[in-house]
Amino acid sequence: MTPEFPDDPVDDFPTPPREFTDAEGRDIVVERVDSDAIDALREMYLDFNPEDRAQGVPPVREDAIQEWLESVVAEDCLNVVAFHEDNAVGHAMLVPDTTGAFELAIFVLREYQGALIGTELVRSLLGWGQEEGITRVWLSVERWNDPAVRLYEKVGFETTDSASFELEMAIRLGED
Repeated sequence: MTPEFPDDPVDDFPTPPREFTDAEGRDIVVERVDSDAIDALREMYLDFNPEDRAQGVPPVREDAIQEWLESVVAEDCLNVVAFHEDNAVGHAMLVPDTTGAFELAIFVLREYQGALIGTELVRSLLGWGQEEGITRVWLSVERWNDPAVRLYEKVGFETTDSASFELEMAIRLGED
């Protein structure tokens, strides 16, 4: 099903690479991801708390994580990673759907949640998307995941469907 998108595009977002200090005082670097970063992301996902998984992702087993990462770090996808020191602590991606829009997904290690890392990952990813000419982005989120819903609303996503246990949200980055 193709989501509805807001009529008006949002303002421009910053593009990666970027550095910022999170709410806990940690220096965080957000970088664009290519296939060279798969090892750091695999290590992050091996440490990922099973309770923080949603909709079956990220996978649990190392071989499944590797296969999943290879599929989402593909040429037609955009990925950004947040590093604290040399460790990947967050990952966000835009994956194309069959309609020309992109689906957003984000994962942040539990000990780094609530420190603005997710917000800066999403803003950086959307900025890169704007730079690449992506105009429509959507996501689905469990309706009871209040921190995630607040993050998406803060950056400009609007709820487009709330009929199920998941909210569908969308944002327009530019004119089609």
